[in-house]
Amino acid sequence: MFAPRTSPWPLVALFTAGYLPPYLLPTTVGRLDTGLPLSATQAGAIGSALLLSSASAGFLLASRVRKSGARSLARLGLTLAVLGYGAAALADTVPAVVVGAVVGGFGSGTATTVAATRIAAARDPHRASTLGLLSVSALAGAVYLTVPHLGPGHGLPLAAIALTALAVWPLTGRLPGRAGSSPAPHETAPLPRRRSGAVLAVTVLCWSLAQNSLWGVSGRIGLTQAHLGDAALGAVFAVALGSGLVGILAAGAIGSRLGRAMPIGGGTVLIAGCIAVSAAATTPLTFATGEIAWNTLYPVVLSYLIGLAASLDPRGRWAVLVGSASSLGAAAGPLTGSVLSARAGFAGMGLALGAGLLLVALPMTAVALHTGGRRLLLPGAVRRRGGTPAAVVAAATGTPSGAVPEVGAAEQPVVEIPVEAPAAAVRGAYGTAGPRQAAAVPGPGAG
Repeated sequence: MFAPRTSPWPLVALFTAGYLPPYLLPTTVGRLDTGLPLSATQAGAIGSALLLSSASAGFLLASRVRKSGARSLARLGLTLAVLGYGAAALADTVPAVVVGAVVGGFGSGTATTVAATRIAAARDPHRASTLGLLSVSALAGAVYLTVPHLGPGHGLPLAAIALTALAVWPLTGRLPGRAGSSPAPHETAPLPRRRSGAVLAVTVLCWSLAQNSLWGVSGRIGLTQAHLGDAALGAVFAVALGSGLVGILAAGAIGSRLGRAMPIGGGTVLIAGCIAVSAAATTPLTFATGEIAWNTLYPVVLSYLIGLAASLDPRGRWAVLVGSASSLGAAAGPLTGSVLSARAGFAGMGLALGAGLLLVALPMTAVALHTGGRRLLLPGAVRRRGGTPAAVVAAATGTPSGAVPEVGAAEQPVVEIPVEAPAAAVRGAYGTAGPRQAAAVPGPGAG
């Protein structure tokens, strides 16, 4: 039997704690650059190490959430995040900051893995992921508005991440514990839809790489090329993340009415244009326009990508693996953005990233089209070609109701069983209806 469904709010909080480090990447990398004896490339490398550690947690723990228990893993991840980011915030030497960032990144990745796994098993994965993106965008916007007024130094963004993890820790008591030792047969099934999942994971890695290549150097673009001050730059980022809230609300309201292919493909094409505009901006207005438009679209497309990954496997394994691939791309983003901008300039970097996004938009859209009509449905909503509800057949045979796939996802061959028809009766063996003459009625001893 399935475990009881978890309330979405602990998952939303856990999602927020796990996703906050990538959202604060510009200010984290920027303050590492100015607060420590580091070059811009070295600061970007530390940001990449943080996100790489987060991605490694997802790859290592994708199949262990049920066995180890969501509650235990979430608490472990949040504890590592508090200790790692807290130590990095208080440290004043580069090696200590690097170690703390890597430990904290692994903790964030663990929290994200648990959240992604449980969200994939939720009744409405798109709604749960939308709420999570809404929460992390609002919190990141508040941090961007607050941190510039608290003084310089590299520790403030890291401390904000550590305090968020600490605040979320008490909510983990509402997550399910360790499952029984004998899983149901459907829970030990091999990873489904491997081709679609692999294509989605690779393209999402490239998609996140492009996003975070710009996001990791957006602070430098605003300060050095668009001539914004620190407070004004923080205000632009806060407004941009606030516009992301509008985009997330719109995505939640639209839901699946447009399917997944149009928001993913069309949204990625628009994001490519926004990145080119933002990277080439030389005035505060152009920079703010590009950042706001980009951050409005980014969480919308991301929410549909998370929902698409969740639809590939009800156990959440593809959701975790695709999310980890996204974190891997995000990890390489700051360093890639620093190298590209150093060699081609910010404008050249924007054109290269935009062209890359246009290329990955095609396979992502193809996966969305291919799997759009093959997601798991609620019990009773699936019908076989003959019109009989498949959930009824599953209930009669003891199959778990949540494992019933939609038509086309796992068609079973139909075996025809020949049945011999009975021989036709001989006409003389029976008479017409009605009483017979007495002489014609056979007696008890007739042979």
